[in-house]
Amino acid sequence: MSSAAQIPNTRTASYEADPEQVHRVLLLYSGGLDTSVMLKWIQDSYGAEVVCLTVNLGQPGEDYSVIEGKALQLGALECHIVDAREQFAKEYLVPAIKANAVYGDGYPLFTALGRPLIAKLAVEYARKTSCDTIAHGCTGKGNDQVRIEATIATLAPELKVIAPVRSWQMGREEEIAYAREHGIPIKGGAEATPYSIDDNLWGRSSEGRWIEDLEHAPDDDVFQLVTRPELAPDEPQTVTIDFERGVPVALDGMRLGLVELIEVAAEIGARHGVGILDHIEDRIVGLKVRDIYEAPAAALILPAHRELERLVCTIHQNQFKGDLDRQWGYLVYAGLWWEPLRSDLDAYMNEVNERVTGSIGLKLYKGHARVVTRSSPNAVYDASLASFSESGGLFSQTASPGFIELWSLQSRMAWRLRNE
Repeated sequence: MSSAAQIPNTRTASYEADPEQVHRVLLLYSGGLDTSVMLKWIQDSYGAEVVCLTVNLGQPGEDYSVIEGKALQLGALECHIVDAREQFAKEYLVPAIKANAVYGDGYPLFTALGRPLIAKLAVEYARKTSCDTIAHGCTGKGNDQVRIEATIATLAPELKVIAPVRSWQMGREEEIAYAREHGIPIKGGAEATPYSIDDNLWGRSSEGRWIEDLEHAPDDDVFQLVTRPELAPDEPQTVTIDFERGVPVALDGMRLGLVELIEVAAEIGARHGVGILDHIEDRIVGLKVRDIYEAPAAALILPAHRELERLVCTIHQNQFKGDLDRQWGYLVYAGLWWEPLRSDLDAYMNEVNERVTGSIGLKLYKGHARVVTRSSPNAVYDASLASFSESGGLFSQTASPGFIELWSLQSRMAWRLRNE
């Protein structure tokens, strides 16, 4: 494909780019096969200049100087490398921790949390570098296209979007052939990546190959972050996480910065096989899919936070907040980070978490993390009241029969009416 006239012009949304008006493109660039092919393809197909943006959210094993050099070698005008780990942790992971954020009873939203920040940075750098269009490498079957494009359309209505993977009709073999034809180095020198991987500080996802076969048990080679539980240490380890106002601040009594704390928690959890999730997920675009997730940091921090919150809140707060947590997680999963309801919910999350200060001990053993100790100056707990010993004061056992009679009154009346 060599001219913009050959690009399918089937726009269905106002923010999609008219090929004739694409002159300078901000490409979200990872250095992998898809975006490297995309970098060359945009130049050839649109006759456009390309500026690359690579965002570091804590992906392990990346050499960003190599990524930058590759982008410039392939014709990018510029390649900006942004270390956004601190911003990601403070502005996205902290609200997620306060909201005990998971989707579908398991997925801790690490990709969903990263995409709005990546798209926000794309908007900032597109404006700085006078780009008229933003390009991303998402497919038409995933949630990430929703998260990125909804962010761009919200924050920068003047910018347009192109998503070549949705339109260019190239599978992986065709991409490899295109790369060979145009002298594009393939990341790692491999011509076939076993899995489609996405990772950041909060976790790692794997898709593709046998994962799409629901009757296929996980192959061992998929686990590149978390130790398989059967190979984890034979001795358990107890780790204590300290929170202040809902934010994790220390591990085993050692105060750490947020990014370092998450990294250390991930290393400890991964060593003990904690954080593996084989998950069936309902995507926003209507598909039901299977994903393999490895999220050792989230698998320690979220249960610890949830337990401490449960300790310091009343029964009514705990019952109510669970519903809000699920709504918060759904909005983020669905790509609606900028929805006002999400920030409205944050106000409640922040208020509740003002008292979520204390320590939670977790015992880690061969894939499991179990809460074993709890302490907080704000605990709604009194050992003398909870004891089965004789107690008075705030709790009078002799008052219980009257309470039971009134508490069960309507239920007893209804039972009689139905059974007499």
